[in-house]
Amino acid sequence: MPVYPGTAAPEFCEVHRLDSDGFREKRLSMVSHTGTHVDAPAHILEGGATLDALPAETFLGRGVLVDVTGDTGPTIRSDVVETGLAADDDADFLLIRTGWDRLWGSEAYFRGYPVLAPEAAAAAASAGLKGVALDCISADPADTEGFPVHRILLGAGLVIVENLRGLEELPARGFRFSCFPLRIVDADGSPVRAVAWIDENDGSLVSGA
Repeated sequence: MPVYPGTAAPEFCEVHRLDSDGFREKRLSMVSHTGTHVDAPAHILEGGATLDALPAETFLGRGVLVDVTGDTGPTIRSDVVETGLAADDDADFLLIRTGWDRLWGSEAYFRGYPVLAPEAAAAAASAGLKGVALDCISADPADTEGFPVHRILLGAGLVIVENLRGLEELPARGFRFSCFPLRIVDADGSPVRAVAWIDENDGSLVSGA
């Protein structure tokens, strides 16, 4: 399970066993931004909202997908984001498929992934979305100074979902997306089980965690 460079790896310890204790129980030790997770504004911003202060509907809504796997540039341009958002004016979540999840579990996963240009982040921030979700380790480069993309998105009240997988199974539009966090007091972030429903009448599920 990938964690941001410098972050402690998660630990899962079996503390009770069926054969000896009659029941199973595990102890989980991890930071709040482990694996597929959601960032709250409080993650970066002084006085920003924590996850437990946000209503449950913040984490569920219509999704639109922008596929940038064919774009070899280091940044995702604003016109690409604007074109994607124009495909569904009622979208709540912008999902960005970079294809970086193919490197999940390798050291290469943490280097060179595409990030939103500041203008693209601003376009998403002004589109009335609930959140932006990506299939890479962070919305900013790993060597960032100041986390500018985080600040633009979180500063507009959006949430950010990172470390998605399986976005190749989604259409450009016509799906719903959920990223419900654990309701931890003063949460700056939380692991999530990200799921998409493809077409309300179809009922197919795609897990992005």
